[in-house]
Amino acid sequence: MAVCVAVVSHNNSPKYIACVNPDNELEFHYKVHTSLDVIEEKLSNTGKSNTESREFYLGILYSTEEHTIYGYVTNTKVKFMIVTETSNKLLRDNEIRAMFRKLHSAYTHIICNPFYVPGDDIKSKYFEQMARSVMVS
Repeated sequence: MAVCVAVVSHNNSPKYIACVNPDNELEFHYKVHTSLDVIEEKLSNTGKSNTESREFYLGILYSTEEHTIYGYVTNTKVKFMIVTETSNKLLRDNEIRAMFRKLHSAYTHIICNPFYVPGDDIKSKYFEQMARSVMVS
């Protein structure tokens, strides 16, 4: 089960952060921001010539005693991060990938909305429901 879901724009500004416990949002905001450096490093290691064939899923970005942070990057450099509890050993890599695909699909749904202004924070009820379903499942 995920405890936090975050979406960060191509210029590293947070567009959406949701946590199971809203009291810990600042802590997760810090952890998500810390993981951005790891994402940039992984993206620079893939090389510019290999961008078409690269995998969107980046795997584990950052791990602490309490939480593990996974990353996913779209071809437009929008970053998705899912934070899970380290004690949760039941989540497999393919389940994390499925969570990211679900979030990416919901994000695509928002971007296709003609009333969404690119660059604005995400305030969609649909995306909120999808993020909550990822945190509950």
